[in-house]
Amino acid sequence: MDVQELSAHVAQQRAADILSAEVAHGELTVTVKPEALVGFLDWLKRDPVANFTSLVDITAIDHPERPDRFDMVYHFLSMHKNHRIRVKTSVADGALHPTICAVYPAANWFEREVFDMFGIVFSDHPDLRRILTDYGFRGHPLRKDFPTTGYVEVRYDVGEKRVVYEPVKLVQDYRLFDFLSPWEGANYALPGDEKGAK
Repeated sequence: MDVQELSAHVAQQRAADILSAEVAHGELTVTVKPEALVGFLDWLKRDPVANFTSLVDITAIDHPERPDRFDMVYHFLSMHKNHRIRVKTSVADGALHPTICAVYPAANWFEREVFDMFGIVFSDHPDLRRILTDYGFRGHPLRKDFPTTGYVEVRYDVGEKRVVYEPVKLVQDYRLFDFLSPWEGANYALPGDEKGAK
């Protein structure tokens, strides 16, 4: 079975759950209604034709300009059929998103990472707490509105014999680059400019 046939099978069997499906670069990407996600993934795992038993990764994509700010992205592998599938769904900022730990137990740490980095809260998750940042960390680093400098600096203080958190102090102003090359935005003459004027 090739990817096009898999796409047709998924669309035929779960048409009510799917918003869109497309094949790009030899992989199938299916966008699913958020409320149908858990049922769709359970079918994807148990269906003998699909047989996607391995969860490879879960991540999110931040789109701050949209009402449903985040895209949740799930990658699965069917080792029996040698197919990959990407399942996407959207979630609004502050909305609860269903956990898939009951279907794929490996989702536990992936969902904790998404919670830590993006702030997406998974309903009924067995152990939703930070996994990559410190427990007292403020914010979610992979959101596009998180400052690139962060909020605090961390250092070990020898005198106090402990880790100390301090507000960020920049030695110089944070620079904004316009990324113009000298040839695009320069209002001065560069060596060799006289040749182009002829």
